[in-house]
Amino acid sequence: MKREDKDYKIVPADRVNSVQEYYFSKKLKEVAEMNAAGKNVINLGIGSPDLPPSDETIEALCSHARNANEHGYQPYIGIPELREAFAGWYKKWYGVELNPKNEIQPLIGSKEGILHISLAFLNPGDGVLVPNPGYPTYSSVSKLVQANLIPYELKEELGWQPDFEELERMDLSNVKLMWTNYPNMPTGANASVDLYRKLVDFGRKHHIIICNDNPYSFILNEHPLSILSVEGAKDICIEMNSMSKAHNMPGWRMAMLASNAQFVQWILKVKSNIDSGQFKPMQYAAVEALAAPKAWYDRMNEVYRSRRALAGEIMRTLGCTYDEKQVGMFLWGRIPESYSGSEELADKVLYGANVFLTPGFIFGSQGERFIRISLCCNQDMLAEALRRIKEQGV
Repeated sequence: MKREDKDYKIVPADRVNSVQEYYFSKKLKEVAEMNAAGKNVINLGIGSPDLPPSDETIEALCSHARNANEHGYQPYIGIPELREAFAGWYKKWYGVELNPKNEIQPLIGSKEGILHISLAFLNPGDGVLVPNPGYPTYSSVSKLVQANLIPYELKEELGWQPDFEELERMDLSNVKLMWTNYPNMPTGANASVDLYRKLVDFGRKHHIIICNDNPYSFILNEHPLSILSVEGAKDICIEMNSMSKAHNMPGWRMAMLASNAQFVQWILKVKSNIDSGQFKPMQYAAVEALAAPKAWYDRMNEVYRSRRALAGEIMRTLGCTYDEKQVGMFLWGRIPESYSGSEELADKVLYGANVFLTPGFIFGSQGERFIRISLCCNQDMLAEALRRIKEQGV
């Protein structure tokens, strides 16, 4: 029987057309093609730690994975031991008291948490404040949930902090949620108690939920801070934290959020309809990782400091300038005026020296004159990248 050809005219949902493929998804395909052609590109773009978790963490994973009764579905709220470990970690390092029973929600990664929070609080048309420059997922997820995306500018002259006077002049009548990220990515601007107080006061005044994304507070930073340490913050704030950066566990997808019990319950309502919890041995391993002493963070930061020195030399070789006070696992530098924009310089380095840097334009218009170098690459590779750039005269 001959099959009849038909034009089904299938089209995706409108939300698919509201976002683009993630920049790194596209660019890394090109890098893979260059490597296949023998170019041996050094990737200084992605912030994926190349260091391993602690030995104790890995041993806990292996030990529990051998238990026959630890391979089933797990509670949506995580095992009690994990929630208690997160609460203890927040108490020890941030001085924040959290009720492990109802003020903490484990997440399968912070990126996923951005979606859960957005679905829990944003109706189509609700306003959401997103930083420019900022993590692109804040914007893309806001578009996917059909919220009204309202960028607010972070300015170099203000230390990459929000301009609160400018925010107060905006129409905030329909704004429900504000994304913040301190210590900041991509700029490396650090958090301060004063900044967190201003954000809490702003949220309370305008009835806007402040969502602080806080995965970088242990990287090259002597004094980790949490927005939840500000009095009254839990009433209006949600903080996400991650084990990807501080504990070298990006592929494990272990993260959490903390807030008041009502906010956490609403988010759980969404999350429980999307995923089915995390592998129990990984949760036990995370408990072990969260018990790491100060010496663990010190050793990790010793490595990052040596890498940061080489990244700074790469910046200077490219004629870029940067703020020495930056924290986190990236270096953010202003490009020379001779370049039309960040993509021009990044592509020149990629095609001329086979070194991949991140152009700042992907983080928003305020990043157009900047590039970002990841410290998630060993010293030998950073030194080789520097040699190539010098040799090519890029």
